Amino acid sequence: MKLLAKWLLSAAALLFVAYLYSGVQVQSFTSALIAALVIGLFNVVLRPVLVVLTLPVTIVTVGLFLFIINALMFWAAAGVLDGFHVNGFGAALLGSLIYSALGLLIESALGGLFPKQ
Repeated sequence: MKLLAKWLLSAAALLFVAYLYSGVQVQSFTSALIAALVIGLFNVVLRPVLVVLTLPVTIVTVGLFLFIINALMFWAAAGVLDGFHVNGFGAALLGSLIYSALGLLIESALGGLFPKQ
């Protein structure tokens, strides 16, 4: 149940990012649901590989390179989907920052609603 709630709230967060920032466009709630799913899959499958491969750069930049990796996941999701569009890498960076901040809020809210057993 928590996973379904997180998915729905992440899609709503993506729509909110598109509302706040004109560099990100989402056509519909269905497109937002699919985009949230794809971003989540990319973060689960590709992000750990990229973090390991870029570990020296991440250490040198004191972790700031992780923002670049998040932006790449956001931008890659927009590249493979039709109803979700990002206007370049700068827009992906800012959009992913807003989306990540909203994701933290969602995760903390769901942690209170669905306590661990």
